[in-house]
Amino acid sequence: MASSPVYERRRLGQNIFSAEVTCSLRRTVIVRSVLLTMGMTLQEQYDDAMFDFSRGDFDGAIGKLKAVLAADPAHFDSQLALGMAYYRQGNFALAITEGHKAEALRPKEQLVHTNLSLFYMKSGDRQKAEHHGLKAKIESWRADAGAGPSGAKTGDTPELRMARPKPPPTVIFPSQPWKKKS
Repeated sequence: MASSPVYERRRLGQNIFSAEVTCSLRRTVIVRSVLLTMGMTLQEQYDDAMFDFSRGDFDGAIGKLKAVLAADPAHFDSQLALGMAYYRQGNFALAITEGHKAEALRPKEQLVHTNLSLFYMKSGDRQKAEHHGLKAKIESWRADAGAGPSGAKTGDTPELRMARPKPPPTVIFPSQPWKKKS
């Protein structure tokens, strides 16, 4: 039937898998099907899910984010985005659950606590919302403290550092104070 299949991948707004198969009768048949995860890296799958999220297709985004997390349970960005997708659907209980899973991955991440604060506030638990809001603020301060006093992180190039105040002028004593000036 098929002597040698030639596979070609195109990106035309969405991922499409095209297989061009040459039959024994020298006819060419093009078979097209939607490429879900075949041949895509985790980052490409995540990007595809975020594209769905940005278009408002939260069901599609949730399915793709779950596929990424099935392949790599420690993919932090997918875990965080999954909680936000559930929030956008109005499913606050699942959003909180996924938010806590993201918190387990990075407990000192400011965005995790900001999202959890939002999720708890919308679900009606003001006390937990304020708790996570405070944690987010503390993590913000911790990040600022690690940046150094001028706001520049250590190791930055000297050209990018903020201007420093000029040092006070040094006092020059006369070399012979006992002589009178004439």
